[in-house]
Amino acid sequence: MKSFIEFKQQREFGAILTDTFAYFRMEFKPLFKSILKIAGPYIAFFLVTLIFYVYTVGEIFFSFDLGKGFNSQSFMLSRLANFLYMIGAILAYTVTTSTVLHYIKSYINNNGKTDILEIKQNVKQSFWKFLGLILLKGLTLIIATMLCCVPIFYFIVPMAMVLPILVFRQMNTGDSYSYGFTLIKDEFWITLATLIVLMIIVILASFVFAIPMAIYMWIKMGVFSGAIDPADMTSFVDPIYIFLSVLSSLFQYCLNILITIGTAFLYFNLNERKNLTGTIARIKAIGNTEE
Repeated sequence: MKSFIEFKQQREFGAILTDTFAYFRMEFKPLFKSILKIAGPYIAFFLVTLIFYVYTVGEIFFSFDLGKGFNSQSFMLSRLANFLYMIGAILAYTVTTSTVLHYIKSYINNNGKTDILEIKQNVKQSFWKFLGLILLKGLTLIIATMLCCVPIFYFIVPMAMVLPILVFRQMNTGDSYSYGFTLIKDEFWITLATLIVLMIIVILASFVFAIPMAIYMWIKMGVFSGAIDPADMTSFVDPIYIFLSVLSSLFQYCLNILITIGTAFLYFNLNERKNLTGTIARIKAIGNTEE
């Protein structure tokens, strides 16, 4: 029997990171099985739009004529590819993140077991709230980035908490957004440090997986042989390049799931320090057992 990881407890910096990876490793198979069953169609749509985007934009870029520039047809096609790719990415991220958080919720409520039908129903019911909060979260981070570096570091912490709040506290979009700022009060720096370390690990891992695509690009361009032929760049985007791009994106997609799990642990750590809900529940459970 696999061990049960308790989410509703206070954790120090190192324990949050350790338990994030432990949970990901322990629940890898059932979690991804649930993701494929619930978010599979959205992921497939995202991959189709990604292939279309890589092929279209790549062909347009490498066939660019300095004298003539981009023609109107190529420009409109690139815009369409970019729009569809953005829609596919947002939908896939929304449903996948919702699935992961509702999977964790089911895991907690059923003491280590999960109910796929319950998860699917919860994802379906919260879809529009989730999508709206993700768009609001993204808009906030974009505005903060445009202002300066300091605001982005401030807003990244409450914005990381809003989706777990929506799921675990069952608040609406507006209340989840505002409660994110309340929850991080007095625990801002340790939460920021945990998020930064987790994101650094994910970024480094994604760079490692991007190496095969970079090597192939160098070979294709003739960097190693020294025979770079600009006239042959129109054939740069081929099936191998597209395959490696999709593979790299899928790997980064899996790493984003790791970040979602980490934010769930962070939420429960902050919630426990602020409200002691897990401690109170365990005390009540002991009292009921004794009776």
